[in-house]
Amino acid sequence: MNPPVLQTRPPDLRRLVDHLQRRSTDQVPEQLAVDPSIYRDPEFAAAERERVFGRVPVIACHTTELPEFGSFITMRLPNNEAVIVRQEDGSVRAMVNSCRHRGSMVETAERGTCPRRLQCPYHGWSYNLDGSLRSATHEVSFGEFDHIATGLVQLPVEERHGYVWVVDNPQATLDLDAWLGPEMNAILGSYGIEKYVCAHKGSFDEPANWKVMQDAFLDGYHIQFVHRETAAKMTYTNILTLDDYGRHTRFMSPRKKLGKLLEDLPEGSELSEEQIRRYINISHGLLPNATMLFLPDHIQLLSFYPGADPGHCRMEIRLIVPSLEDSGWDEQRWQETWDRNWQINMDILRDEDFPIARNTQRAVSSTGAGPLLIGRNEVANYVFHREIRRLVDGENA
Repeated sequence: MNPPVLQTRPPDLRRLVDHLQRRSTDQVPEQLAVDPSIYRDPEFAAAERERVFGRVPVIACHTTELPEFGSFITMRLPNNEAVIVRQEDGSVRAMVNSCRHRGSMVETAERGTCPRRLQCPYHGWSYNLDGSLRSATHEVSFGEFDHIATGLVQLPVEERHGYVWVVDNPQATLDLDAWLGPEMNAILGSYGIEKYVCAHKGSFDEPANWKVMQDAFLDGYHIQFVHRETAAKMTYTNILTLDDYGRHTRFMSPRKKLGKLLEDLPEGSELSEEQIRRYINISHGLLPNATMLFLPDHIQLLSFYPGADPGHCRMEIRLIVPSLEDSGWDEQRWQETWDRNWQINMDILRDEDFPIARNTQRAVSSTGAGPLLIGRNEVANYVFHREIRRLVDGENA
């Protein structure tokens, strides 16, 4: 299964091939100095919660994680505990997962299917799946109150491009067209992500700032050092192209099979775009906190959330793959293939990237740590830090 053909501003494959042949890479106009306090300062972390996660949409889950009426997931967002539920009409609702009586979570399971209601385990108050109050226990003795105003608090939510997007603030609005912009909106719409399924999902609580973690999955500069015996055998280091769409990016890197094809190419010949596509990785930096990688036969979605303090975060990894029916495989081959791919993720991301991030957090927590420098070749990292800074400074969507 090859990466989907993009329908808007096609990636400049020839530019990538030229970089591969010259062992060069795209560059931004200047280096970027980063104050290490952004990884440890509680005030900066509070500003991120309010001005980043409290104002702009994040991807909460893949659409197939809510397969039917009553399907739900719960998640800890930076500002709110949330429960997201598939409605009878096929839409989704996102709500603060807190009973309006005494505040207990109304749903504690990570995922599941509700029959017809959400019920608080503390005093038995129940809510319809749209969040409206269904019943209050012993209401006669409890006293009168406004039922309509006492439903679960709603969070802005929209389902599009195979994902459920949420803003972590009940007072916010969600304008996905404005946030994605016309080009990224069209790019994501061209992929048919809604036809894929989420085969694996893992959550990892790590002792590192969320930006330390996200930085690791935006650059192709570290591969030969951190992944010497794994990814470095398949992917080149420090060779990529980047399309900068303002908030979001699309960047590509070649795999070593492409280099071998070029070496074996008869003189005077050139590879077709279809041949090139088979041996590249297409990644997307989706502000504020996601990296989406298109590999030859599946998608990886990596999401990063601030933790309880600046030195902790949660990372979610999703393996999004062709459905069993679309794959044309039998069930055993399908399951074994994606189990194997998931283990590869664990071997590379969890076992090799995570320790570097933990050590980085310990180091940047040193009060004497000097300014950090993002190079001209670290193009996706440059855009990420540029845009997060803009959001924190109040330059919102």
